[in-house]
Amino acid sequence: MALLDRIHKPSDLRTLSDGELRTLAGEIRQFLISNVARTGGHLGPNLGVVELTMAIHLVFDSPQDPVLFDVGHQSYVHKILTDRAGEFGTLRQRGGLSGYPSRDESEHDWVENSHASAALSWAEGMARAFSLTGRDDRTVVTVVGDGALTGGMAWEALNNIAAEPGLPMVIVVNDNGRSYSPTVGGLSKHLSGLRTDPRYEKAMENLKANVSRAPLVGRPAYDLLHGLKIGLKDVLAPQGLFSDLGLKYIGPIDGHDLQALVIAMRQAKGFGGPVIVHAITQKGKGFAPAENHEQDLFHAVGRIDASTGEPLTPPVQATWTDAFGAELAELGAERDDLVAITAAMLHPVGLGRFAAAHPDRVFDVGIAEQHAMGLAAGLARGGLHPVVAVYSSFLNRAFDQLLLDVGMHHLGVTVVLDRAGVTGPDGPSHDGVWDCSIAGLVPGIHLASPRDAVRLREALRRALDIDDAPSLIRYSKDKLPDPIEAVTRSHGIDLLAVGERPDVLVIGYGQPAGTALTIAGMLGERGLSATVADPLWALPVTDPLLRLAAAYSLVVTIEDNQVVGGIGSQLQLAMNTAGIDVPVRQFGIPQQYLPVGTRAEVLADVGLTADRITDSIVAAWTGLGHELPEPERTLQVR
Repeated sequence: MALLDRIHKPSDLRTLSDGELRTLAGEIRQFLISNVARTGGHLGPNLGVVELTMAIHLVFDSPQDPVLFDVGHQSYVHKILTDRAGEFGTLRQRGGLSGYPSRDESEHDWVENSHASAALSWAEGMARAFSLTGRDDRTVVTVVGDGALTGGMAWEALNNIAAEPGLPMVIVVNDNGRSYSPTVGGLSKHLSGLRTDPRYEKAMENLKANVSRAPLVGRPAYDLLHGLKIGLKDVLAPQGLFSDLGLKYIGPIDGHDLQALVIAMRQAKGFGGPVIVHAITQKGKGFAPAENHEQDLFHAVGRIDASTGEPLTPPVQATWTDAFGAELAELGAERDDLVAITAAMLHPVGLGRFAAAHPDRVFDVGIAEQHAMGLAAGLARGGLHPVVAVYSSFLNRAFDQLLLDVGMHHLGVTVVLDRAGVTGPDGPSHDGVWDCSIAGLVPGIHLASPRDAVRLREALRRALDIDDAPSLIRYSKDKLPDPIEAVTRSHGIDLLAVGERPDVLVIGYGQPAGTALTIAGMLGERGLSATVADPLWALPVTDPLLRLAAAYSLVVTIEDNQVVGGIGSQLQLAMNTAGIDVPVRQFGIPQQYLPVGTRAEVLADVGLTADRITDSIVAAWTGLGHELPEPERTLQVR
C-alpha cells in the first residue's frame, strides 16, 4: 500500500517516520506528474513546494490554523494532503477540482486566491479578527511565492503587519526565483544575495557536519543551533530589508530539506508574532523535463507525456497571441518609438519576438500591473508609444492608472489584452469578461475587438497612431478563426452579410462575429432578413454606426464581455442620446461569476450560442408586434 493512500487529513502526516515522510514526498511528486500530465495544470510550481507544504501541515493544525497560498496555483500538494487526491482526474474540468483553493471543496481552503499579491492582506485581516474575537490559539500561515512579492499590494500589507508585533502570522517566502519568468526587480536581487552568500553557507555546512556527529546530543544540539540561524545570518549577511520592516526572519532554508523546514516552522509558530520563513525551492523539482525547461519550468502545461514532458496534443499552429507577437515585432523594426511592457509574462502574452529583436525596448515589471500602466504613462509622456500586454482579467488591477494616469492625461498608450472573453479551465478569476465594461468608463478610449488576424494587424497599426488617448485591443486564448472577409466596408464599418430588408441588424463584436453570421443564416430560415456588421472599433461609437442602426427595425449586439456595462450598452446609450428609437437586444455574459469548463461549455451554459440567440431574436421580433415574413431566400455573404 502506498503511503499516499494513508493520508486523508494533515494530521496523518504525524504518524509517519522521517524515512516514510521522505518516501511520501517522492510519491506526491509522481502523483502530480502522472495526474497533471493527463489533465494539464500548474505542474512546475507544485513540484517545487512538496516538502514545504508537508512541513506546514506537520507543524500547523489546518483548518484551525488557516493556510493561504499566494498565488493559489501552488496549492495542489495542499489539496492532496487534505483528502482530495482522488479528485485529481477532474482537475480544472467542469464540475471537477479547481486549479486554485476553493471553499466549496474543503474546509481547509479559506480563500479562492488565484491572483498574486493579495494573500497577506487577507492574512492580516484574519489574524486581527481572531485576536479581536479571543481566538488567540490560531496562527495564520501564508505561502508567498512564484513572484507574488513583486506586487505592491504585498508590501503594503507587510508594512502594516510589521506595525503589529503581536499578530500570530507566519509568512513563508517560497523563493524559487521565478514567477512565470525569472523574477525581476530589487527584491529578487536582495533574495538572490541571501541565497548565495558563501560565508553563510560554509558556516552552516561546518556547523551541521561537526555538531551532528557528537554522540547522544549531536542531533538535538544541531536543532538548537539551527534555530540560531537568524543570528548567524545577521552577522554574516545582515537582513536589512526585513529587519528595517521590523519583521523576524528565519532563513534562508533549503526548501527541500523537510527536517530543516519543520524546525523553522516550529520556531516561527512559537514566536507568537509575524515571522518570515525564507525557503529556497526549485520550481519543477523531481521532473527532469520541467527542471530543464528554460522558458518557465513547466509553470503551466497542457496534456503531456508523463515520462518525457512532450505535449500529447499538437500545439495550436495559429493563435491570437502569435499573430500579435509577429506583428509587433515587425512594427518594432519600423518604429523606434515603440516600446513594450509585460507584467512577468513575456512569452505568454507574445512579446518574445519583440524582446529578442529589441531587448532594450521591452520592460518586465514583475507581477505589478498597476506599475506597468503607470510606467507606460511616463514613457508616453516622454515621447514614446508603449504597448502594455497583459491578460484581460489582470487589467482589473490597473484600472485606476488607466483612468487617471493614462486617460486623464490624454496619452497614447496601447493596451493589448490576451485571454479576453471566457477562458474556461482557470475559472472565474481568469475569465476576461470585464475589460470592455471597465475600459468603457475611460473617457475617449478607443477599443477594438478584432474578428480575425487581418483585423488584429489593422487594429494594432491604427492604435500606434493614436497619440492623444489610450487604445485597447482584446482577443481570446482560442486558436485564430479563419478570416472573415467583408461584403463591403463603408465609413469604418464592415458589413459581413447584407439582408434583403432592413429587419434586423446583428452587430458581432470581435470573435462573436462568426456566431453573428451563423445567426443571420438561421434568421433567414425563419423569415427574418438580417444584416451582419462589424464596427472594427467598438469605442467610441461612431456616427456612421448610429445611422446604420437607425435604418433597421431591431438591433442586436453580441459580445463575450459582461452585458452589464458592455459594448452593446454603450451603443444603446449612444442611440438614446441621438434620439434613435430602435429597440436593442444585447447578448453577452450575464452578471455572474462563471463556472469552470471549456469555452464552448461555458458559452452554452449562459446561452451565447447561435440557436439560443436566434430563438431570442425571433421572440423579441414577435414581441414587438411584428409578424414573421416568408423565409428569406438570398443572403449576400462571403
